[in-house]
Amino acid sequence: MGFPGTWMTTSESMVYRVVPKCACSTIGQIMYFSDHGEFFDGDIHDATSGLHKWALPESQDPITRNVQAHRSYAFTCVRNPYTRILSSFFDKICGIQRNGKRYRGNLVPLLVQKYGVEVGGEDGKDDFDQIRSFRRFLLFARDTIRWRKPMDPDIHWSAMSGHISTFIVNGGTYDSIFWTEHFDEGMGAVLKAVATPVKVNLKDIPRFNESEGHGPRRAHPVEAYFDDLSMHLMYEMYHKDFTLFRYDFENPANKMPTGEIDLDEVHAKLGD
Repeated sequence: MGFPGTWMTTSESMVYRVVPKCACSTIGQIMYFSDHGEFFDGDIHDATSGLHKWALPESQDPITRNVQAHRSYAFTCVRNPYTRILSSFFDKICGIQRNGKRYRGNLVPLLVQKYGVEVGGEDGKDDFDQIRSFRRFLLFARDTIRWRKPMDPDIHWSAMSGHISTFIVNGGTYDSIFWTEHFDEGMGAVLKAVATPVKVNLKDIPRFNESEGHGPRRAHPVEAYFDDLSMHLMYEMYHKDFTLFRYDFENPANKMPTGEIDLDEVHAKLGD
């Protein structure tokens, strides 16, 4: 299986396991900058050079050799499951993508027809009942994760623990897992631990939120979207994420972590 979703600087200063919707655009641009002294011109996900990516065939051997020998500092980044899935809904389901089309072609029409999800009309700009629509999307997300129907779960709403485990199962070891909610502190610790060709000053790095503006703005506080049934579905899908990465399942209004991540526990529980 190898190391899907893994990026590595060309200098091999650091290795990063991408978790979608967890500051991956900003992290990728920091890695690119740390080698080249400039940012990639465009969405870093579109870069096909200047950064090793598992999706590029020529990068697979260097990544495999590095990760299996643990030659470089390896890390990833996580996010509160409540805000992560809301972000996925507004960006991927309600939003128009960079190519001017809906995400994954027939996905949104399927959601409209089979689950009664509304997305704000053809261009995503009409008013709609965000809470009702999101809760119907949540049923769909649960169906994809639990039964892989009507499709396999998408990387943007599949559990973070699933992404993170593939790296461990195939022989990788994390030196750091940090929270988007404490991004400067977490990314700062990574940069302090590695030697990069170009020095990175985090204070000067913009946030590359490539999904911003794709969809309608969230009209309500996070907790308004999650009633008792929604929370039950969230626990069914993401109980490992809440537990391992120390997020507060009981209170959707609290996006901040409640304790320290135990790397030994993560490796033990996700390495089976």
